[in-house]
Amino acid sequence: MGKKKGLSLLLTGVLAASLLGGCGAKEQTTATESGGKVIKIVSQSPLSGGSASFGESVKLGTQLAVEKQKAEFKKLGFDLQFVPYDDQGDAKKGVANAQVIGADKAVLGVVGHLMSGVSIAASETYEKYNLIMVSPSSTAVDLTERGLKSVARLVARDDLQGPSAAKYAVEDLKAKKIFIIQDKTAYGTGLADAFKKGAEAEGAQVVGYEGITVGEKDFNGVLNQVLSKKPDLIYFGGLYAEGGILVKQAREKGIKIPIMGGDGIDSPTMADVAKDKLKDTYYTTVATAPSSTENGKKFAADYKKKFGKEVEAFSAYSYDSANVILQGIKDAIEKNGGKYPSREQVQSAVRGIQDYNGVITKVSFDDKGDNKYAKVYIYKFEGGKYPGRQEGEVGK
Repeated sequence: MGKKKGLSLLLTGVLAASLLGGCGAKEQTTATESGGKVIKIVSQSPLSGGSASFGESVKLGTQLAVEKQKAEFKKLGFDLQFVPYDDQGDAKKGVANAQVIGADKAVLGVVGHLMSGVSIAASETYEKYNLIMVSPSSTAVDLTERGLKSVARLVARDDLQGPSAAKYAVEDLKAKKIFIIQDKTAYGTGLADAFKKGAEAEGAQVVGYEGITVGEKDFNGVLNQVLSKKPDLIYFGGLYAEGGILVKQAREKGIKIPIMGGDGIDSPTMADVAKDKLKDTYYTTVATAPSSTENGKKFAADYKKKFGKEVEAFSAYSYDSANVILQGIKDAIEKNGGKYPSREQVQSAVRGIQDYNGVITKVSFDDKGDNKYAKVYIYKFEGGKYPGRQEGEVGK
């Protein structure tokens, strides 16, 4: 999801000492202090703010993966630990956290970030530390186009999601005139632009392209523009917090045409806010439901038993991301004769993963760090309920 540099090493050390004490990591032994026996896996996602629901799913999926493998790592002679960080969905905070994480030599992998903009910014820091990052949700094309060795992701890119949505909108929903609304973020703009390019290639006319502001709650201005342009479909590039309100207000103004969005509106909050007004609302998502596989069903049951809640959006993808990192670490340990691996060794092992069978997706990384098996799924909200009904899927 979402498209969503630097301090000196001296300042990093000071920052690390202060922030680690504040996030609960102070009590944990570092690799150096333990003689190289502690291995930490970190998650970075928004645990506060408007995207906290998605961010929590990243944290919990990662946590479950780490806890399930603690015993196996203990047999190998290592103490596997999990440390969650709150990046607040903000690039500056993500980079600050990344400085702290990079300075902790026990950290060998990062699951995150949720937002593409945060992933792109923080990955520059991870690259300096040779620390592998696997994102379960970031879709921006730029994330993997910069040639960084420290970056990988499990999900499809915007240049697959946007055109897939456009093709469905034109061919299946018969949209000829489309009004695009985006939230001015790296994620929302990138997805909207990819959709626009795809829609025009399919022969549709884009009659409006307007931006809203994250946190905004009154969309009457942009919806009045929609009414004046008389489109066949509205496409929204943004997140559920604004998406739910936008759909609700559109229906209240008598706008009955289909509304479509990306994975940013793949959330139960859409149903909580818009309820029955979600009729004829579609979304593409890079995350399919765990119930689509037998392993996914077992994961969902284990997740609910552990946390007392249903899986959401990127829980399973975070679980698979963490397990891909852990597999890479185990491969690096074996190649290193059972000794503590370097970050470079882990980085190489993870990026070299081929045909790994996760609970939600198969994983093989190409030379950019993109998953060869990533897909885009098309859903339709039914009866004001979440999740929607799957209408189709598109592979690379």
